[in-house]
Amino acid sequence: MIILWLDPWFATIGFALLEKEGRMTRIIEYGVIETRAGVAFSDRLLQIQSDLREVLDTYRPDICGIERLFFLRNVTNGIDVAHARGVIVLTLAERGIPLVEFTPLQVKQGIAGNGFAKKLQVQKSLMMLLKLSEIPRPDDAADALAIAYLTSLRVNI
Repeated sequence: MIILWLDPWFATIGFALLEKEGRMTRIIEYGVIETRAGVAFSDRLLQIQSDLREVLDTYRPDICGIERLFFLRNVTNGIDVAHARGVIVLTLAERGIPLVEFTPLQVKQGIAGNGFAKKLQVQKSLMMLLKLSEIPRPDDAADALAIAYLTSLRVNI
């Protein structure tokens, strides 16, 4: 089973792909989808959709985990992120890929054992769980790996 996770932001969208076979989980790929500043908003949304379709065509994931949005202090930024997330959810729905959602608290609890863990604590826990030699970079990709791993725990094969 191929598991995709997406960190739904706007300028940089983290993604990670894991393969789960029985109790074994291995990293296939992780990284970011980036949109360029200064480009029209609608063109950035189209780029997100195009790049996501490329990931879907290349890896053919069976399920996708995504972080639920939480209210941000900057409402304008939050609305832009919600638009990007809508493009992501629609693109997954077009392909019939089931979606699993997690809150940030659930991610921290599931990876570090503490829903209020700091980012570095979550990343170090993730390194141990996935037997990585270093913290994955950028942070959005590390976040993506965390939720892909959590999704793999929730999927029964």
